[in-house]
Amino acid sequence: MGQCVAHEIIDAHLVGGRMKPGEEVEISIDQTLTQDATGTLVMQELEALKLDHPRTEVSVQYVDHNLLQTDEKNAEDHEFLRTAALRYGLWFSKPGNGVSHPTHMQRFGIPGKTMAGSDSHTCAAGSLGMLAIGVGGLEVALAIAGHPLRLRMPEIWGVELTGRLPHWCSAKDVILEMLRRHGVAGAVNRIIEYHGPGLATLSAMDRHVIANMGAELGATTSVFPADAAVRDFLRSEGREGDFTALDADADAVYDVHESIDLTKMEPLIATPSSPGNVRRVRDIAEEPVSQVVIGSSANPGLRDFAIVAAMVAGRQTVPSVSFDINPTSREIYSDLTLMGATRDLIDAGARIHQSGCMGCIGMGQAPAPGRNSLRTMPRNFPGRSGTREDAVWLCSPETAAASALTGVITDPRDWAAAEDIIYPQLQLPAQAAVNTAMLVEPLPAERARHAVVVKGPNISSLPEFPPLPDRIEAPVLLKVGDGLSTDEISPAGARALPYRSNIPKLAQFTFTPVDGTYPGRAVESSSTTGHFVVGGDNYGQGSSREHAAITPRYLGLRAVIAKSFARIHWQNLANYGVLALEFENPRDYDAVQKGDVLILEQLRECIRSSRHLMVTDPSRNLRIPVQHRLSARQVDDVLAGGVIANWGG
Repeated sequence: MGQCVAHEIIDAHLVGGRMKPGEEVEISIDQTLTQDATGTLVMQELEALKLDHPRTEVSVQYVDHNLLQTDEKNAEDHEFLRTAALRYGLWFSKPGNGVSHPTHMQRFGIPGKTMAGSDSHTCAAGSLGMLAIGVGGLEVALAIAGHPLRLRMPEIWGVELTGRLPHWCSAKDVILEMLRRHGVAGAVNRIIEYHGPGLATLSAMDRHVIANMGAELGATTSVFPADAAVRDFLRSEGREGDFTALDADADAVYDVHESIDLTKMEPLIATPSSPGNVRRVRDIAEEPVSQVVIGSSANPGLRDFAIVAAMVAGRQTVPSVSFDINPTSREIYSDLTLMGATRDLIDAGARIHQSGCMGCIGMGQAPAPGRNSLRTMPRNFPGRSGTREDAVWLCSPETAAASALTGVITDPRDWAAAEDIIYPQLQLPAQAAVNTAMLVEPLPAERARHAVVVKGPNISSLPEFPPLPDRIEAPVLLKVGDGLSTDEISPAGARALPYRSNIPKLAQFTFTPVDGTYPGRAVESSSTTGHFVVGGDNYGQGSSREHAAITPRYLGLRAVIAKSFARIHWQNLANYGVLALEFENPRDYDAVQKGDVLILEQLRECIRSSRHLMVTDPSRNLRIPVQHRLSARQVDDVLAGGVIANWGG
C-alpha cells in the first residue's frame, strides 16, 4: 500500500506513536512561525523554559498584526519581539515587511519540511508540500526548544481536482466550495490532501489560498504535492535549490475521498457571519456595498492584486464604496508597482495601506455598523472586523473588484457581460522583486546569550496557575451556543490587540462580545470557587490565540463543558490547566443553565483512571455524564496547572 504526501512527511518525522487515526503521535519540527499577536507570549514562554538557543532549522518571528501605533503599546511589543528574537536566535521580520504566511512561503518554505506556527493559518505552507500545522504558542515554544509536536493522528482526506477553473473564478471559489459542502467543522481531525490532474492548472500561490482556508474547515492542515508549479515558484524567488519533488505514490490510499470538477466552479461568497455560510454570488446579487478590502493571507498572491488592478484600470469605483488595498508583502507591493498596477489601483480610487494583516484582524479598516463589507479574507466571525454590528462577506478578488465598481454585490461574469469586458490576460514577472533587507538574521549563539530583552511597562509576566483541585463546586458563569470563536472569547480589534502581552489588562476584554458583564463576575469567582463555562459544538473555533485560554483561566475558569471542541483551542485549554469536558449526551447541554452550581468530585483520581466523569447539578437534581479526551501526558499537565507548571526541563 503506497503513501500519500501527508503520510510521507509524517513518516519521515515520526519520533513517537503510530500513524493510526485517533492515536497520539510525536513529530519532529523543522521550522516555526510566530507573529506578533501571539509571539509576545511565545517569547515569554521561551524565557520560562530557559531556552539558550533554538533547536529548529529555521524559526521566524513576524510582525504583521499589531501594526497601528496609535500609542506606545504596539511599539513596545515590537521592540520586545525584536530584542527577544536576538536573544533566542530567531529571524525577525520587521513591521511592514509582510504577512507571515506568504512572506514565509517566499523566503523560507521548503517542500517536505514540517512547521509549527502560532497562527491557525500556518497551514498555508502546505501549498509548497510542507506539513505545516497551526498550534498554540506554547507548543511552538516547545518546538523551538527541540521538543516534538504531539497531536492526535488525523485521517487523510484526499480531494481530487479535475478540469480547469473558468474565467472569472479563482482559487478562493474552490475553498469556498469546500466550505459550502462541509461547513466550518467538516475537516476536524483531518488533513486535506489535494491531488489530481486539476493541480497542473493552479499556481503555488493559488494553492496557498486553498491551503490557508483549510483552517476554516477545522482541518489539522492541508497538503499539496511539490511539483512543477512549486519549482516555478521557488525559481521565481531565487530559491530553486530548495526544491524537492514530492508526490503521492500511485497506489496511495486515503481515509476519506472527495472530488471537485474545477470546470463547474462559479463565483461564491460567504455571507455574514461565518465562513461556512456560502452561497452563489448570483443568489444575493444587488446587496449594497460600502467597503471592499483586498488582501490578507487568504488571497496574498501578486495575481490576486493584479487581477483587481486590471479590472479597475481606467475606471473609478463608486463614491459610496471605500476601496482598500493591503499588499501582503513588500515584495508583492514592489512587483505590483513595477507592473504599473499600483497606479491603476490608485487612479481607480484605492486606499493603499501598509503590508500586513490590517482589517483581517480588526487592526484598522473597521466598517460602519450594519454596512456590507466585502473582503478577500479568511474569516468573518461577529465583531472580528473591529465593529460589533458588522456585516462582513468573504469572496474572491474578482467578485470584490466587480462589486467595488458597481456598488452592489456583483457576479464578475455579469459585470463583464454588461461592460463587454474580456477576461484579462495577466503578464506577471518571471522573477520576483526579492528584497530581504527587512529580515533580520539571528545572532550567533554566543552573542545571542548576551543580548538584552527589552520589556516595556505593557509587557507582563506569564501568570502562574495552581494545580487542579480535587473538588470543584462552582457556578456556570456563561453558557454559549454552537460555533463560538476565539474572536468572541478574546476579541481582536484595535482596542484589545495592544494588550496581547499584558494578561491582566487583556483579561478585561474576555467574552465581552458575548457578555459584557463576564469579566467583572469572573473576578468575583476567581478568588473563591472559580467557575464553569458551558458551550455547544466546535467551541473555540478560529484563531490559534492561546489568550482565549489564558485570560479566562486568569479570571478563574476551571472547566469548560461543551458538545465538542475545536482542535487548537482544546489543546490550549489543556496547556494552561483548564479541564475540557464533553457531554456524553449532547442533549444534556439543554438541561444546564447559566447560574447553576455544578460539582465535580474526586477529580484528580477520576481523570487519571477513566475518561468518564459525572457532573452533578444539585439545584436541578441532575447527574450529567461527561468525558475527556486527554492523553496521559495531558492529564499530568492539567493536574499540575498547565504545561509550564509541570515542566521538567
